[in-house]
Amino acid sequence: MATDYVKISDDEKGYDLSMFCVPKHYEDDLERVYIPHGLIMDRTERLARNIVNDFGYEEPIVALCVLKGGYRFFGDLLNYISALNRNTDRSFQMSVDFIRLKSYQNDQQTGKIQVIGGDNLENLRGKNVMIVEDIIDTGKTMLKLLDLVKDYEPKKVRVVSLLVKRTPHSVGYRPEYIGFEVPNKFVVGYALDYNEFFRDLNHVCVVNEKGREKYAIPKKD
Repeated sequence: MATDYVKISDDEKGYDLSMFCVPKHYEDDLERVYIPHGLIMDRTERLARNIVNDFGYEEPIVALCVLKGGYRFFGDLLNYISALNRNTDRSFQMSVDFIRLKSYQNDQQTGKIQVIGGDNLENLRGKNVMIVEDIIDTGKTMLKLLDLVKDYEPKKVRVVSLLVKRTPHSVGYRPEYIGFEVPNKFVVGYALDYNEFFRDLNHVCVVNEKGREKYAIPKKD
């Protein structure tokens, strides 16, 4: 369980949108910039160093990306790990794989966790596995994924999540590596989406009420 992370307090207001570059088509749909892109990158670089130090250089690592929201964090994290790998006297092999899960509709978890993608995970057997996720909310989705991964009998499994949300609905799960702990707000950007929108934001932002209504999926009668 992670003990070092950036904790964003409940009363953190974030930053005015006018202070950053935000796509014009989203300007009316966001409250504030919550975590600027530069801060995300600096924190990701430090996580990469921690991960390399903890895993060591003795054995290969399989990096498993949870799609879709994890793809940008995954790519940036692996770039930093690769830089460490090629600029030291020691190195380790690293392969990648992908899996896709879905648990949200609009801003609520559906209660149903679907595994709707992913390659053959047989190559995880006997390997050291690093699962890379965008956000841990209640923790139910990650526990389901960990159960799935354990079926392939990996040697070691560690989870790194860019964000962990403080929510009363949490089942208590905490990953080994955390970028930021955030309040119970619905955040988007840096590949985190709201019904597939906002992935093209560089910063992590909070959606306003207008944005939630604009991009909501209509409820079926």
